Amino acid sequence: MDFRTKIEIPTPDFKISHKSHIVIFGSCFAENMGKLFVENKFTVNLNPFGILYNPLSISQALRLLVDEKGFTEKDIFEYKGLYQSFWHHGSFSDVDKDKCLQGINHSLKNGSKDIRKADVLFVTFGTAYVFRSLKENMVVGNCHKLPATEFERFRLSVTDIVAEWEGLVKDLIKINPSLRIVFTVSPVRHLKDGAHDNQLSKSTLLIAVDKICSMVEGLYYFPSYEIVLDELRDYRFYDEDMTHPNQIAIKYIWQRLSETYFDEEAPPIIKEWQKIYQALNHRPINNQSDDYKHFLRQTLLKLKAFNKKYPYICCEQEIVDLENRS
Repeated sequence: MDFRTKIEIPTPDFKISHKSHIVIFGSCFAENMGKLFVENKFTVNLNPFGILYNPLSISQALRLLVDEKGFTEKDIFEYKGLYQSFWHHGSFSDVDKDKCLQGINHSLKNGSKDIRKADVLFVTFGTAYVFRSLKENMVVGNCHKLPATEFERFRLSVTDIVAEWEGLVKDLIKINPSLRIVFTVSPVRHLKDGAHDNQLSKSTLLIAVDKICSMVEGLYYFPSYEIVLDELRDYRFYDEDMTHPNQIAIKYIWQRLSETYFDEEAPPIIKEWQKIYQALNHRPINNQSDDYKHFLRQTLLKLKAFNKKYPYICCEQEIVDLENRS
Protein backbone atom coordinates (compact mmCIF):
# COMPACT_ATOMS: atom_id res chain seq x y z
CA MET A 1 0.00 0.00 0.00
CA ASP A 2 1.14 3.55 -0.75
CA PHE A 3 0.73 5.74 2.32
CA ARG A 4 1.50 9.08 0.71
CA THR A 5 0.58 11.12 -2.31
CA LYS A 6 3.44 11.59 -4.76
CA ILE A 7 3.21 14.63 -6.99
CA GLU A 8 3.60 13.86 -10.68
CA ILE A 9 5.77 16.42 -12.45
CA PRO A 10 5.53 16.73 -16.25
CA THR A 11 8.78 16.04 -18.09
CA PRO A 12 10.10 19.34 -19.47
CA ASP A 13 11.41 19.72 -23.02
CA PHE A 14 14.79 21.01 -21.81
CA LYS A 15 17.50 19.91 -19.40
CA ILE A 16 19.91 21.74 -17.11
CA SER A 17 23.60 20.88 -17.19
CA HIS A 18 26.71 22.33 -15.62
CA LYS A 19 27.16 24.28 -18.84
CA SER A 20 23.83 26.04 -18.30
CA HIS A 21 23.57 29.63 -17.09
CA ILE A 22 20.93 30.09 -14.40
CA VAL A 23 19.32 33.17 -12.84
CA ILE A 24 17.19 32.82 -9.71
CA PHE A 25 14.73 35.35 -8.28
CA GLY A 26 12.42 35.16 -5.32
CA SER A 27 11.80 34.42 -1.67
CA CYS A 28 13.92 32.83 1.04
CA PHE A 29 12.88 29.44 -0.37
CA ALA A 30 14.44 30.45 -3.70
CA GLU A 31 17.53 31.43 -1.73
CA ASN A 32 17.74 27.92 -0.24
CA MET A 33 17.39 26.26 -3.64
CA GLY A 34 19.85 28.70 -5.17
CA LYS A 35 22.50 27.94 -2.56
CA LEU A 36 22.25 24.25 -3.47
CA PHE A 37 22.82 25.13 -7.13
CA VAL A 38 25.88 27.15 -6.11
CA GLU A 39 27.13 24.45 -3.72
CA ASN A 40 26.93 21.90 -6.54
CA LYS A 41 28.93 24.10 -8.94
CA PHE A 42 26.26 25.31 -11.34
CA THR A 43 26.71 28.77 -12.87
CA VAL A 44 24.14 30.86 -11.01
CA ASN A 45 23.23 34.48 -10.40
CA LEU A 46 21.22 34.20 -7.18
CA ASN A 47 18.83 37.02 -6.30
CA PRO A 48 20.65 40.05 -7.76
CA PHE A 49 18.27 42.29 -5.75
CA GLY A 50 18.34 40.10 -2.66
CA ILE A 51 15.36 38.16 -1.35
CA LEU A 52 12.04 39.38 -2.78
CA TYR A 53 8.66 37.90 -1.91
CA ASN A 54 5.86 39.25 -4.07
CA PRO A 55 5.31 38.99 -7.86
CA LEU A 56 5.23 42.74 -8.42
CA SER A 57 8.56 43.47 -6.71
CA ILE A 58 10.19 40.58 -8.59
CA SER A 59 8.77 41.91 -11.85
CA GLN A 60 10.00 45.45 -11.11
CA ALA A 61 13.49 44.11 -10.43
CA LEU A 62 13.58 42.06 -13.62
CA ARG A 63 12.41 45.07 -15.64
CA LEU A 64 15.36 47.05 -14.30
CA LEU A 65 17.66 44.28 -15.56
CA VAL A 66 15.96 44.32 -18.96
CA ASP A 67 16.23 48.12 -19.19
CA GLU A 68 19.79 48.14 -17.75
CA LYS A 69 18.78 51.08 -15.58
CA GLY A 70 21.43 52.17 -13.09
CA PHE A 71 20.65 53.59 -9.65
CA THR A 72 21.52 57.12 -8.54
CA GLU A 73 21.36 58.95 -5.21
CA LYS A 74 17.70 59.83 -5.78
CA ASP A 75 16.83 56.11 -5.86
CA ILE A 76 18.02 55.41 -2.30
CA PHE A 77 17.17 56.90 1.10
CA GLU A 78 18.68 57.12 4.57
CA TYR A 79 16.91 55.73 7.63
CA LYS A 80 18.46 55.28 11.07
CA GLY A 81 21.97 55.62 9.73
CA LEU A 82 21.60 53.21 6.80
CA TYR A 83 21.29 54.00 3.11
CA GLN A 84 18.70 51.69 1.58
CA SER A 85 16.63 50.95 -1.51
CA PHE A 86 12.95 50.06 -1.68
CA TRP A 87 13.77 47.77 -4.63
CA HIS A 88 16.35 45.75 -2.66
CA HIS A 89 16.72 43.46 0.31
CA GLY A 90 18.49 44.81 3.41
CA SER A 91 21.67 42.96 2.45
CA PHE A 92 22.37 45.89 0.08
CA SER A 93 22.02 48.54 2.83
CA ASP A 94 25.14 50.33 4.04
CA VAL A 95 26.17 53.17 6.33
CA ASP A 96 28.13 54.56 3.39
CA LYS A 97 25.96 55.99 0.59
CA ASP A 98 28.57 55.40 -2.10
CA LYS A 99 29.14 51.78 -1.04
CA CYS A 100 25.39 51.19 -1.05
CA LEU A 101 25.07 52.49 -4.61
CA GLN A 102 28.21 50.68 -5.72
CA GLY A 103 26.87 47.33 -4.46
CA ILE A 104 23.47 47.90 -6.05
CA ASN A 105 24.85 48.92 -9.44
CA HIS A 106 27.49 46.20 -9.51
CA SER A 107 24.84 43.54 -8.92
CA LEU A 108 22.48 45.18 -11.41
CA LYS A 109 25.17 45.25 -14.12
CA ASN A 110 25.96 41.56 -13.60
CA GLY A 111 22.27 40.68 -13.47
CA SER A 112 21.55 42.56 -16.72
CA LYS A 113 24.36 40.68 -18.43
CA ASP A 114 23.36 37.30 -17.00
CA ILE A 115 19.64 37.54 -17.83
CA ARG A 116 20.58 38.04 -21.49
CA LYS A 117 22.61 34.83 -21.67
CA ALA A 118 20.68 32.73 -19.16
CA ASP A 119 19.32 29.36 -20.24
CA VAL A 120 16.92 29.15 -17.30
CA LEU A 121 15.26 31.69 -15.02
CA PHE A 122 13.76 30.33 -11.79
CA VAL A 123 11.12 32.56 -10.18
CA THR A 124 9.61 31.83 -6.76
CA PHE A 125 6.58 33.75 -5.55
CA GLY A 126 6.21 33.84 -1.76
CA THR A 127 3.15 35.98 -1.09
CA ALA A 128 0.48 37.95 -2.94
CA TYR A 129 0.46 40.60 -0.20
CA VAL A 130 2.37 43.79 -0.93
CA PHE A 131 3.25 47.05 0.76
CA ARG A 132 2.89 50.28 -1.20
CA SER A 133 4.92 53.26 -0.07
CA LEU A 134 2.47 56.17 0.26
CA LYS A 135 5.26 58.70 -0.22
CA GLU A 136 6.87 57.05 -3.25
CA ASN A 137 3.64 55.53 -4.64
CA MET A 138 5.35 52.24 -5.38
CA VAL A 139 5.13 48.65 -4.22
CA VAL A 140 8.30 48.02 -2.24
CA GLY A 141 10.45 44.93 -2.16
CA ASN A 142 11.36 45.60 1.47
CA CYS A 143 9.95 48.03 4.04
CA HIS A 144 13.28 48.19 5.91
CA LYS A 145 11.36 48.52 9.21
CA LEU A 146 10.04 51.99 8.42
CA PRO A 147 6.84 52.94 10.32
CA ALA A 148 3.79 50.97 9.17
CA THR A 149 1.91 54.25 8.71
CA GLU A 150 4.07 54.99 5.69
CA PHE A 151 2.67 52.01 3.78
CA GLU A 152 -0.60 50.63 2.45
CA ARG A 153 -0.89 46.84 2.63
CA PHE A 154 -3.11 44.88 0.23
CA ARG A 155 -3.31 41.61 -1.68
CA LEU A 156 -2.63 41.53 -5.41
CA SER A 157 -5.34 39.97 -7.53
CA VAL A 158 -4.77 37.25 -10.11
CA THR A 159 -5.52 39.85 -12.78
CA ASP A 160 -2.90 42.23 -11.35
CA ILE A 161 -0.19 39.56 -11.41
CA VAL A 162 -1.00 38.17 -14.84
CA ALA A 163 -1.21 41.61 -16.43
CA GLU A 164 2.17 42.58 -14.98
CA TRP A 165 3.93 39.39 -16.04
CA GLU A 166 2.38 39.15 -19.50
CA GLY A 167 4.34 42.18 -20.66
CA LEU A 168 7.47 41.22 -18.72
CA VAL A 169 7.62 37.72 -20.24
CA LYS A 170 7.44 39.23 -23.72
CA ASP A 171 10.30 41.62 -22.89
CA LEU A 172 12.42 38.81 -21.44
CA ILE A 173 11.91 36.62 -24.49
CA LYS A 174 12.70 39.58 -26.74
CA ILE A 175 16.17 40.07 -25.21
CA ASN A 176 16.75 36.31 -24.78
CA PRO A 177 14.65 34.17 -27.17
CA SER A 178 16.02 30.85 -25.84
CA LEU A 179 15.23 31.60 -22.20
CA ARG A 180 13.18 29.05 -20.23
CA ILE A 181 11.29 30.35 -17.19
CA VAL A 182 10.38 28.02 -14.33
CA PHE A 183 7.88 29.35 -11.80
CA THR A 184 7.26 27.94 -8.36
CA VAL A 185 5.28 28.98 -5.28
CA SER A 186 7.12 28.95 -1.98
CA PRO A 187 5.88 26.31 0.50
CA VAL A 188 6.76 28.65 3.39
CA ARG A 189 3.56 29.59 5.18
CA HIS A 190 3.14 33.29 6.02
CA LEU A 191 1.12 32.79 9.21
CA LYS A 192 1.61 36.42 10.23
CA ASP A 193 -0.99 37.10 7.56
CA GLY A 194 -3.32 34.68 9.35
CA ALA A 195 -3.98 31.07 8.36
CA HIS A 196 -6.94 31.91 6.09
CA ASP A 197 -5.27 34.92 4.47
CA ASN A 198 -2.16 32.83 3.84
CA GLN A 199 -4.29 30.29 1.97
CA LEU A 200 -5.92 33.06 -0.06
CA SER A 201 -2.49 34.45 -0.89
CA LYS A 202 -1.05 31.10 -1.99
CA SER A 203 -4.20 30.33 -4.00
CA THR A 204 -3.89 33.68 -5.77
CA LEU A 205 -0.27 32.90 -6.67
CA LEU A 206 -1.06 29.39 -7.88
CA ILE A 207 -3.86 30.55 -10.17
CA ALA A 208 -1.77 33.45 -11.48
CA VAL A 209 1.20 31.19 -12.26
CA ASP A 210 -1.08 28.72 -14.05
CA LYS A 211 -2.42 31.51 -16.25
CA ILE A 212 1.05 32.93 -16.93
CA CYS A 213 2.44 29.53 -17.92
CA SER A 214 -0.37 29.06 -20.44
CA MET A 215 0.47 32.27 -22.32
CA VAL A 216 3.47 31.19 -24.39
CA GLU A 217 5.84 28.27 -24.80
CA GLY A 218 8.95 28.12 -22.64
CA LEU A 219 7.16 28.70 -19.31
CA TYR A 220 6.95 25.92 -16.72
CA TYR A 221 5.71 25.24 -13.19
CA PHE A 222 7.62 23.26 -10.57
CA PRO A 223 5.28 22.15 -7.73
CA SER A 224 7.44 22.77 -4.64
CA TYR A 225 4.34 24.00 -2.77
CA GLU A 226 2.43 20.80 -3.52
CA ILE A 227 5.41 18.57 -2.73
CA VAL A 228 5.64 19.94 0.80
CA LEU A 229 1.89 19.94 1.41
CA ASP A 230 1.22 16.47 0.00
CA GLU A 231 4.40 14.39 -0.12
CA LEU A 232 5.82 15.84 3.12
CA ARG A 233 2.56 16.25 5.00
CA ASP A 234 4.08 16.17 8.49
CA TYR A 235 5.49 18.73 10.94
CA ARG A 236 8.74 16.76 11.18
CA PHE A 237 9.62 18.35 7.85
CA TYR A 238 9.37 21.88 9.27
CA ASP A 239 11.74 24.05 11.31
CA GLU A 240 10.96 25.00 14.89
CA ASP A 241 8.81 27.94 13.73
CA MET A 242 6.49 25.39 12.07
CA THR A 243 6.31 27.50 8.90
CA HIS A 244 9.65 27.01 7.09
CA PRO A 245 10.59 23.64 5.55
CA ASN A 246 13.63 22.19 7.33
CA GLN A 247 16.83 20.93 5.72
CA ILE A 248 15.39 17.45 5.16
CA ALA A 249 12.48 18.95 3.22
CA ILE A 250 14.73 21.30 1.27
CA LYS A 251 17.02 18.44 0.26
CA TYR A 252 14.02 16.35 -0.80
CA ILE A 253 12.65 19.18 -2.97
CA TRP A 254 16.16 19.55 -4.44
CA GLN A 255 16.10 15.84 -5.25
CA ARG A 256 12.76 16.15 -7.05
CA LEU A 257 13.98 19.23 -8.91
CA SER A 258 17.18 17.39 -9.91
CA GLU A 259 15.22 14.39 -11.19
CA THR A 260 13.01 16.69 -13.25
CA TYR A 261 15.45 19.14 -14.82
CA PHE A 262 19.03 17.83 -14.72
CA ASP A 263 20.62 16.09 -17.70
CA GLU A 264 22.19 12.65 -17.29
CA GLU A 265 25.70 14.06 -16.81
CA ALA A 266 24.83 16.36 -13.90
CA PRO A 267 24.30 13.75 -11.10
CA PRO A 268 27.70 12.02 -11.52
CA ILE A 269 29.43 15.42 -11.68
CA ILE A 270 27.64 16.45 -8.48
CA LYS A 271 28.67 13.20 -6.79
CA GLU A 272 32.28 13.71 -7.85
CA TRP A 273 32.28 17.36 -6.74
CA GLN A 274 30.71 16.63 -3.34
CA LYS A 275 33.75 14.57 -2.29
CA ILE A 276 35.98 17.54 -3.05
CA TYR A 277 33.51 19.98 -1.47
CA GLN A 278 33.53 18.02 1.80
CA ALA A 279 37.32 18.00 1.79
CA LEU A 280 37.39 21.77 1.18
CA ASN A 281 35.14 22.32 4.19
CA HIS A 282 36.99 19.96 6.52
CA ARG A 283 38.28 21.79 9.59
CA PRO A 284 40.97 19.93 11.58
CA ILE A 285 41.91 20.32 15.22
CA ASN A 286 45.42 21.40 14.20
CA ASN A 287 45.57 23.21 10.89
CA GLN A 288 49.37 23.47 11.07
CA SER A 289 50.07 19.74 11.31
CA ASP A 290 52.04 17.94 8.60
CA ASP A 291 49.14 15.52 8.10
CA TYR A 292 46.72 18.35 7.40
CA LYS A 293 49.15 20.06 5.01
CA HIS A 294 49.46 16.76 3.12
CA PHE A 295 45.66 16.48 3.08
CA LEU A 296 45.40 19.97 1.55
CA ARG A 297 47.96 19.18 -1.15
CA GLN A 298 46.11 15.99 -2.08
CA THR A 299 42.83 17.86 -2.19
CA LEU A 300 44.41 20.51 -4.43
CA LEU A 301 45.55 17.81 -6.86
CA LYS A 302 42.03 16.35 -6.95
CA LEU A 303 40.55 19.82 -7.45
CA LYS A 304 42.84 20.62 -10.36
CA ALA A 305 42.10 17.24 -11.95
CA PHE A 306 38.37 17.95 -11.58
CA ASN A 307 38.81 21.38 -13.15
CA LYS A 308 40.78 19.92 -16.05
CA LYS A 309 38.11 17.28 -16.62
CA TYR A 310 35.31 19.87 -16.52
CA PRO A 311 36.90 23.15 -17.73
CA TYR A 312 33.47 24.80 -18.03
CA ILE A 313 33.03 24.60 -14.23
CA CYS A 314 34.72 27.50 -12.47
CA CYS A 315 37.01 26.36 -9.61
CA GLU A 316 39.36 29.34 -9.62
CA GLN A 317 38.46 30.63 -6.16
CA GLU A 318 38.73 27.20 -4.55
CA ILE A 319 42.13 26.60 -6.17
CA VAL A 320 43.48 29.96 -4.97
CA ASP A 321 42.14 29.33 -1.47
CA LEU A 322 43.74 25.87 -1.27
CA GLU A 323 47.07 27.12 -2.60
CA ASN A 324 47.09 29.80 0.09
CA ARG A 325 46.20 27.32 2.83
CA SER A 326 48.68 24.66 1.78
